Amino acid sequence: MLPVAGSTYSYAYASLGEGAAYLVAWCLILEYGVAVSTVAVSWAQYLNELTDALFGFTLPDAISQPPGAGGYVNVPALVVVLLCSLLLARGTRESAAVNAVMVAVKIGVLVVFVALTAFRAENFSDFAPHGIAGIGVAASGVFFSYVGFDTVATAGEEVRNPRRTIPLALLLTLGAVTLLYILVSVAAVGAQPTGRFGEQADAGEAVLAQILRDVTGAGWPAVLLSAGAVVSIFSVVLVTLFGQTRILFSMARDGLVPQVFRRVDRKRHTPVHNTWIVGVLVGGLAALVPLQYLADLTSMGTLVAFVAVAAAVVVLRRIAPDAPRSYWVPLYPVVPVLAAGSCLYLAYLLPGITWTLFGAWLLLAAALYLGFGRRHSALRADEGRKGAAPARHAETGLETAAADRPRV
Repeated sequence: MLPVAGSTYSYAYASLGEGAAYLVAWCLILEYGVAVSTVAVSWAQYLNELTDALFGFTLPDAISQPPGAGGYVNVPALVVVLLCSLLLARGTRESAAVNAVMVAVKIGVLVVFVALTAFRAENFSDFAPHGIAGIGVAASGVFFSYVGFDTVATAGEEVRNPRRTIPLALLLTLGAVTLLYILVSVAAVGAQPTGRFGEQADAGEAVLAQILRDVTGAGWPAVLLSAGAVVSIFSVVLVTLFGQTRILFSMARDGLVPQVFRRVDRKRHTPVHNTWIVGVLVGGLAALVPLQYLADLTSMGTLVAFVAVAAAVVVLRRIAPDAPRSYWVPLYPVVPVLAAGSCLYLAYLLPGITWTLFGAWLLLAAALYLGFGRRHSALRADEGRKGAAPARHAETGLETAAADRPRV
């Protein structure tokens, strides 16, 4: 319905208003920006696993592990973020081509892992030792793993026929991710007792590669998986960074963040300054912040943003009932209500420190909105369009395959 850059931010802007959209955008900065840091941290672990198997050396823990896990500065995490920033700055088409190859490698490696692991039914004998509450706490902690499928929606201005392509891509991607995660999880739990996972994580091990080594007794499967993980994590960082830059681009177009974030390089048609600013800040987080704080904050930002998506569906049905829609949510309003309720429940289960940090994050967002956003808002400057989104979705300069970019 709104095939524009910005994803959840743009949906909230059109349905919930500018102030709410600004806070949602800051949730998305947690979702995308901090998620990149979370994923980048694990890149060093698989890189060490790979170099150890191939060349017999590993980087010292001090520069390859996150703070709190034996490290001081995670240099590989910073490097992978900057490399992805370089690729994104070069152009969207180049990034998409590279990413397509990496996704194929990623899926192939996961299929190999599922095929080679030995399944022991006794590892499932006590299936949920902590009951439903335990499942909920675990789900809230790993929810950040699903960040990525919604990145599809941030590219609404850079794909062909977005009204058809975006819904189809979202549903297919989420379905594929869910299926792969279930298969990998079942294979991993079937291969070893659940207590081993905590020990491996605390030791900074590349868990899936270690499982393959233990199960097969051979080194090559672990090497294969580690190589695939190095490629896979690069792909995740690349796509998530892309989503973050497009959200900031859309916010800058609305006047809510400095205009440097909307400047597009005339030759490459990409927001180069935006990309490098995000890359440096995110790389710093990945290098210097403990992993657990990153993961939980990412989950919190994602969950709150998804609540806003569900709310936007309901509000847009009321304020624009006759607007053209290429996709209708089934079983409305049950699905949006269940979506919002389940996300709020998972957010409730996150640790208290995460709520404290998230509250501080939103207070900072509110202060920046009052101090900068309201003063420079394109909506408030456009007195002839009160209560509606400004004409900010005209020609942007972003690289696109569409002949006629949609306007909202």
